[in-house]
Amino acid sequence: MTIPKRLRASILPALLLPASALAGDTMNGADTAWIMASTALVLFMTLPGLALFYGGLVRSKNVLSVLMQCFAIAGLASILWLVAGYSLAFGEGNAWIGDLSKVMMAGIGRETLSGSIPESLFMMFQMTFAVITPALVIGGFAERMKFSAMLLFSALWLMAVYVPVTHWVWGGGWLGEMGLYDFAGGTVVHITAGVGALVAALVLGPRRGFPETAMPPHNMTMTVAGAGMLWVGWFGFNGGSALAADGNATMAILVTHLSAAAGVLVWSAMEWIRFGKPSVLGAVTGMVAGLGTITPASGFVGPAGGLLIGIIAGFVCFNATLYVKRVLKIDDSLDVFPVHGVGGIIGTLMAGIFSATSLGVFSGYGFAEGIDSMAGQLKVQAIGVIVTIVFTAVLTWVILKVVDALLGLRVTADEEQEGLDLVLHEERGYDLH
Repeated sequence: MTIPKRLRASILPALLLPASALAGDTMNGADTAWIMASTALVLFMTLPGLALFYGGLVRSKNVLSVLMQCFAIAGLASILWLVAGYSLAFGEGNAWIGDLSKVMMAGIGRETLSGSIPESLFMMFQMTFAVITPALVIGGFAERMKFSAMLLFSALWLMAVYVPVTHWVWGGGWLGEMGLYDFAGGTVVHITAGVGALVAALVLGPRRGFPETAMPPHNMTMTVAGAGMLWVGWFGFNGGSALAADGNATMAILVTHLSAAAGVLVWSAMEWIRFGKPSVLGAVTGMVAGLGTITPASGFVGPAGGLLIGIIAGFVCFNATLYVKRVLKIDDSLDVFPVHGVGGIIGTLMAGIFSATSLGVFSGYGFAEGIDSMAGQLKVQAIGVIVTIVFTAVLTWVILKVVDALLGLRVTADEEQEGLDLVLHEERGYDLH
């Protein structure tokens, strides 16, 4: 079994893979146990982490709709990944898309390996990424999209946007061959989700009353609980992307934690300076900004680089959020683009800088194979960012228009006023009787 493309991008593959993985024919128990744990952690990020994080941020009349969307996407994406998603993302294929040789896990048994771990585990680990990415997009259209439209949109978006970009970067496609550094999903997860959410917000239009009417989170306790789960789960997201229980995984976890910590403090400081008080919402949003921004760089930078990336993330994403909401007046309801999209862009570019070995305490672990300068690595990173943005924006717009023509995207004004919990699910999030 060929070593996954995402592990062949580094100039120092010995740092990324144990000897057993390089051999390609022996299962490593430690690696397998770690990726099993990481798989659970990444799924934990969506259920219940993201569900609670998003659920607390919306109004009380829509909390169940958000939880339901997260659960439904988890089921839908998992089945699609089994049927064809995994094969098209990681099958041999060509530079643009994989083939259908692994449809329904054809030819993959209990003994089939991917590097030093069972391929069934590699498939499951990647499935959890396929689950959380369309779930992140929910934040762009929260509180106003029909449940049926959400299901069809998520299915089409997963197969038409997420799967091809995954193949380009991690599945042997053209961006990976160019040497793009995206350790755990700056382009594949965060830019696609952020741009997808932004386009969805523009196509659907704002919630009724936005921006004149204040729409504060209905349950910050729920949001903070979900945020804590995201922080912990992200160790599996980034550390597990080493696909081995080794020093590369532990360093990825360390820089991930440092970036999140910096994001919390910088965002809080920005609020304190601008508004006079730091908010809990700002602290948890800064954490997510730090986590999303370090994701693409997490396997390639050192601790000092990770800290600086978190500082940059807190500052830039804070200002991006204010700009999108207050200047552009775009109702990206839960700030998916300014946090995940902008964070993914910054982190992907920063990976081209802080992977350099000539920055003293801020040095990383070298450029991709065949690239010998920061300018060269940055060029590849910029190409990856631009192509992912354009591809995602165009395909997301097309998918939304198709879904709108088939099912209609939005609930009616009266239904939105009543709340999606009752209108779409005939349930209440809170029974006050």
